[in-house]
Amino acid sequence: MTISYVDTGALSSHADTITPAFPAGVAVGRLAVLTVVSGHPSESIPTIPAGWIRAGTFSGGGGSFASGTGPRRLTFFTRVLDGAESAPSTRIPSGSSGSHIAGRITVLSRSAGTGWRWAVSLGEDTSAGTGFSAACSTALPWTAGDFAILGYGIRSNAPTMSAEAITATGIAFGTITERADDSVAIGHLARLGIASGTVSSGAGTQVPTVAATLSAAHTGSAGVLRIREATASLDATAQTVFPPRNLISVTGMASDDIVTATIERQVGTDRTAVRAATESDVTGSDVLLRIDAEQPFGLAVTYIATLTDSTGGQWELTSSAITSTVDTDVISDAVRGIGAAVRLKAPFSKTRTRDAATFNIGGRLVVVGRRRSQPTTTATAETATDSAGDALDETLADATEGVILIRARASMPRLDGHYAVVSDEEAPTWYDGHRLWTLELVRVEAWPDVLEAAGFTLQDIADNFETLADLADTFTPGTLLDIALFDFGA
Repeated sequence: MTISYVDTGALSSHADTITPAFPAGVAVGRLAVLTVVSGHPSESIPTIPAGWIRAGTFSGGGGSFASGTGPRRLTFFTRVLDGAESAPSTRIPSGSSGSHIAGRITVLSRSAGTGWRWAVSLGEDTSAGTGFSAACSTALPWTAGDFAILGYGIRSNAPTMSAEAITATGIAFGTITERADDSVAIGHLARLGIASGTVSSGAGTQVPTVAATLSAAHTGSAGVLRIREATASLDATAQTVFPPRNLISVTGMASDDIVTATIERQVGTDRTAVRAATESDVTGSDVLLRIDAEQPFGLAVTYIATLTDSTGGQWELTSSAITSTVDTDVISDAVRGIGAAVRLKAPFSKTRTRDAATFNIGGRLVVVGRRRSQPTTTATAETATDSAGDALDETLADATEGVILIRARASMPRLDGHYAVVSDEEAPTWYDGHRLWTLELVRVEAWPDVLEAAGFTLQDIADNFETLADLADTFTPGTLLDIALFDFGA
């Protein structure tokens, strides 16, 4: 896995608005970094170009904004190239005395990984001297192969730059190469510096210091955008089991320094949290596995993982679409992993009540009531075989917290949902396996989120393999993760 420097585009500078050109080497999947220096009496933050992300910004250098003195702002913007990009525009408020803005785009490529990850740390040097040194404010995770883009915003265009460098305790950086040293002779003046290099060895979370040699004593702001190849990935697979369920796996999180993960099911534009997968603490873990056994039937479902790293950066991963299909309606318990194929015989008639009292006050009736209740209903379901009837009997008898999930064979939002079972009446026939069930139900919320949905168990492994040696032979070479991801129902 290697990140490579591709090229840096030409400087764009103006009193308030710039539109820097992309350099050569633009290609889908590569990362573009726009490094901007700006100066303004209000220390205004440059606007975010359409389709870009502001990775970080900081104004520093001390003093009051004037010609060759005072703070200058350094800003990093990022964009993963998708082939539809045009030259970005960013601006600061116009009509201000001495204002200026300048920037260049740098493009990087990667040899592997599932995407890009970046984090930023910024600081300032407020003591004028030729030995410029900005101790940054944020500790960043570092490891060998990390790529660093150094940015400098000097308060004057007079000094040239050389010997750009970055240091962090226990981290060794390879050769740092200057990519830009630009005079910004607009307004109250500035200098934009860009350099890059790679971590050669060492690992740990450390605060960096960004330094350089100036040809004349000045102050300013500086920072580093640390970039690495992402390793985290999200996969969703349908398991061969009834009732249908999907296994969602997030892997490769440790190298991305992920500390929390949330998995959501998306249908259309609606997102619903997957059971037991909301802000899960995954610090130090490489894998998060969750079962979704509450998905609608007959609709394309995708899963989205929102990953938060140790610096607070958030990243989204999206799975391919899965459509769960059945030829019956289903009553199930996702927590226990059981359910039955049924046919819902009649529409639900919903009854809602309200606690209320009526008072006759001087001949006028006054009603005082509370909010309307959740609906209650009587549902009639048919099971067609002895095995389906036994499965429904088990589901009703052992339903987690007395709650079941009802889903139509083609999703019906007004019907699909979680219901508490108040009573059930079973009416078997004497000539075949058909049974009619009358269920008294109350619409309720789903089971508590801390309860995970059931997946394959040790019993499923035992049903598929006679001995541990058979299990080892099947998964050699392999890991415990391979067993956890295996479809034992196939």
